Amino acid sequence: MRQLYRHLILIFVVFNLAACSTISGWFESDDDDATAPAELIDIDETVNIDELWSVDVGNGQGEGFYRLRPAIQGDMIYVAAADGEIAAVNRLSGDTVWEEELETQLSGGVGVYDDALFVGSSEGYVLRLDANSGKRLWSTPVRGEILSAPQSNGSVVVAQTYDGRLQGLDYETGSILWTYDSNVPVLTIRGTSTPVFNNNQVYAGFANGRVLAFNAQTGALLWEVRVAISQGRSEIERIVDVDGTMELIGNELFAVSYQGSVVGIDALSGRKVWQQKASSFSGVSQGFSNVYVADEDGTLTAYMRNGQGVRWVQGALAYRELSRPTPVSSYVVVGDFEGYAHILSQVDGNFVGRFRADDEGIRADMLSEGNVLYVYGNGGELAAYEITAKN
Repeated sequence: MRQLYRHLILIFVVFNLAACSTISGWFESDDDDATAPAELIDIDETVNIDELWSVDVGNGQGEGFYRLRPAIQGDMIYVAAADGEIAAVNRLSGDTVWEEELETQLSGGVGVYDDALFVGSSEGYVLRLDANSGKRLWSTPVRGEILSAPQSNGSVVVAQTYDGRLQGLDYETGSILWTYDSNVPVLTIRGTSTPVFNNNQVYAGFANGRVLAFNAQTGALLWEVRVAISQGRSEIERIVDVDGTMELIGNELFAVSYQGSVVGIDALSGRKVWQQKASSFSGVSQGFSNVYVADEDGTLTAYMRNGQGVRWVQGALAYRELSRPTPVSSYVVVGDFEGYAHILSQVDGNFVGRFRADDEGIRADMLSEGNVLYVYGNGGELAAYEITAKN
């Protein structure tokens, strides 16, 4: 099964499973596989890595290849597990403030706004919870598995479903305000982008290789940008999902597609400012005037945020199924399928440290505040690590 994940991490959508017989070479042995994960090299560690605390929350990412990302607000970090357990943890002390069993399989989360949390279920429900207690306030069916965290601006909650729909819900009641349906390709990657709010605009990436902007209140389409164009003879070659996390800095929106490009977009006008060839399903992040992308082949690249080229490239983590890069202090960290967190310099991409956070791997976005990194591993352990330079 590792070959299935290593080769695109594909799930069949509106596609007959019998078609699997037409796709050869997925289950060959690693001995003959040019995409076998790279062996880890010895590095000269120049940082101190101190685990501050850790707590176990449910079964982690479960068996559905979910990427349930925690959310930070103030001194709290909120985390949800695939089995329905959700908890609020003081991110400074590691003390669990509350925990709840929602008795539903979770597949998307956690979104946070003010005193509200938002999660999505595999059965197609958006849930609003009280951030102070975890109690359910409302639950709305949206007819589709939710694979990213619903987001809100305090007036509208926006959720994206795996079948290509983006829906706006009333913040107070959960009633559906509007729905946008996109065209879903025959094959698509397991996942969706996470909606991004910018006041009353909301941005979303879709499996057709496009990023769209909407009026959050009405659902009116404001602009669309093509990040990638489907090319090739086979359906696999034509996959161009904008699947990973996008990054909004001021009015600059950054996004990346699979088998397409990383782009910088003027978020107000929808004008594409720059683009570079890239292929990723984990998304982008930014720091030190760089835009970071972990390519599906394991290459980590720092693109200049102004679009003037590439700052550095690190290729020693080939095919290790890297998570979205996470800047922390002057470093950038990526997780891999064996649960290692690799720490690199944001300046030149050289390795400065490594630690193992979860034997079952790191798939969800990591978070950071200051020089502390928060990791929610596939197995369900949430841990905080302080990263500082050695004297």
